[in-house]
Amino acid sequence: MNKNLKRILILVCLSCIFLILGNNILTLSSPDEVFYSLTAREMMERHTWATPYIFGQPQFEKPIFTYWLLRIAFTLFGFTSFAARLFPAIFGLLGVIALYMLGVLGFKDGKRAFISSLVLMSSALYIGLSRTVFTDMIFSVLVLFSLVSFYWGYVKQEHKGAGLLLFSVFSALAVLTKGPLGFLIPFLIILAFLLIKKDAKFLLSRYSLLGLLVFTAISFPWYILMIKKYGHSFTHEFFYNDHIRRLFEAEHIENDTWYFYPVSIIACTLPWGLYTFAALAYFFKGLKRKIEPFYLFLACWVVINFLIFQPAHSKLTSYIFPVFPAVALITGSFIYDAVAQGKRARLFRVISYINSVVIGLFPIALMGGMGAYAKYISSKTPVYILSAILFLLSLICLRLIFRRKLLEFVFIFSFSVIIVLFGAFSVHKDIEPYTSSKDICEYIMKNYDVKGTVLTSKAYSRGVRYYTGKDIAVLDTPGKNYFSPHPIPFLNNDELAIEFLNKQPVTYCVLKKNAIEDIQRIAGKKFKADVIKSFGNVYFVKVELNH
Repeated sequence: MNKNLKRILILVCLSCIFLILGNNILTLSSPDEVFYSLTAREMMERHTWATPYIFGQPQFEKPIFTYWLLRIAFTLFGFTSFAARLFPAIFGLLGVIALYMLGVLGFKDGKRAFISSLVLMSSALYIGLSRTVFTDMIFSVLVLFSLVSFYWGYVKQEHKGAGLLLFSVFSALAVLTKGPLGFLIPFLIILAFLLIKKDAKFLLSRYSLLGLLVFTAISFPWYILMIKKYGHSFTHEFFYNDHIRRLFEAEHIENDTWYFYPVSIIACTLPWGLYTFAALAYFFKGLKRKIEPFYLFLACWVVINFLIFQPAHSKLTSYIFPVFPAVALITGSFIYDAVAQGKRARLFRVISYINSVVIGLFPIALMGGMGAYAKYISSKTPVYILSAILFLLSLICLRLIFRRKLLEFVFIFSFSVIIVLFGAFSVHKDIEPYTSSKDICEYIMKNYDVKGTVLTSKAYSRGVRYYTGKDIAVLDTPGKNYFSPHPIPFLNNDELAIEFLNKQPVTYCVLKKNAIEDIQRIAGKKFKADVIKSFGNVYFVKVELNH
C-alpha cells in the first residue's frame, strides 16, 4: 500500500476517535449551539432554503451555508445533537487530511506532514470546534481547502488551472459560510506570498478570470437575493453590525487586549502549547536566514491572519482559528526535527518532561475539585478512573522520554486531551444541567400545559425556543440586549417586566439562579413567584397573579 494512503487511512481512523466518537452524548449547549440548530429547524418548518429564521423572523448574523448543512443532517438523522454536530466533525476530519496533503506538498516529507496533522487533530480547540455547532470549523477548513488548492497549483504547474479553480470554489463556499473574509483571508495570504516571491504574474492567466466567474456564480446569488428581498435590514445587520461594527466595538470587552490572540493560540493548541510557543519563536527567527517557499507561505499565513484580526476590537478565540493549520504545520515540523533529526532535542525533552509531569499532577487537581464540588457529582467512580488513566499516561510518557523513544511519546501524548474529554462524557448527566436547558424544558412540557410566552434568562432563550417551540421573552435586569438583537421582548427593567407579567395569568419562567431574586422582587405582592424545579443552574419558576 502507498505510504501516503496508509497514513491517510490512519489519520481518518484517529479522526473518528478524536473528532466524532461520542458526539451524541452531550445535548446541545446554550446559547450558541442551539442558535444555529434553532435557525436550521425554523427554516425547515417554514420550508425555505434561502432565508435564515430565528424566533419566527429573518436573522442575518451568518450566511446560509452552515444552515444548509444542518438542514441536510436534520433531514437524515432528526433533531439530535449528533446530527447537529455531524458536519463540523466531518469538516474537522477533512481538514486533517487536507493538512496532511499540504504538508506532503510543502515539506516533501510524509512523516513530517503526519506529525503536523496529528498535532492539529489533537489540539484542544480543534477537537472542541469539531464537536460543537459553530461556523468556525466549516469556515476555517474551507479556507484551508482554498489554500491547499492554490499551493497545489503553484508547485505543480501542470495543475495550475485546477488549483485556481478549486481555490475559487472553496473560497466562495467560505464566503457563504461566514462572509467576505472567506475570500479576503486566503487571497491576501496568496497575494503577500506571490509579491514577496516576485511572482505575482502567476495570477495573470485565463484560469484566474474563469475562477473569478466561478467564485461570483457561487457566492453572489444568495447575497443578491437577500439584498433584493430584505434591503436595508439585511445590509445593516450583516455588513454593518456583524462586520464593520465589530472592528470598532468589542462584543466581549475583556478580550480586547493586544495579547489575547497570542495567548489564545498557545492555550488552545494544548497539549502542544509549549511546543507551539517554541516552534513559532524558532520559525520566525529562522526566516531571517532561510526562506524556503513553503516556510514563506506559512509565514504569510500567520502574519496575514494577525493583521486582519488583531486591529478589530471584537475578539474571540474562534476568529483566529483559520491560522491554526499553519501553526500546526510549524509545530509539527519543530517536533519532527527534534524526534527524527535531533535538532533542539534537548529543548524538546525538557518541554516533554514538563508536560508529562503536568499530566501526572492533573489527577491531584481533579481530586481537589471533586472535594470542592462533591455536591455536583453523582458518582466519584468516573473521576477516580480518569485520574488513574492520566497518572498512568504520565508514567508512560516519562518512561518514553527517558528511553529517548520520542516518536512513540508524541503519539501517546497526543491522546491526553481526548482522554479528558471522554472522562467528561462519563459524567455528562452531571454536566448537562449547567450547559443546556433541555432537561428543564422537557420537564415543563411533560408536566404543564404551557400557554402564552415563556420568560427566560438571556442565555437560555434560544434553547428554550428550540426545545419547547414556544414564544420567548427575555428577563435581564439590568442588562444589555444581544449584540445582534433578536425579535423578542427584552425586559431589562422592572417596569417592562411587570407590564409583561400583567398580560398573561400564568407565566412560566426558565431562569438562571441569580435571576430568582429579580423575579421575586418584581413579583412583589401582586404576583406569586414559586420556584418549582431546578436542574443545575437552570430554575423553573411559575408566576401568577395573587387572588
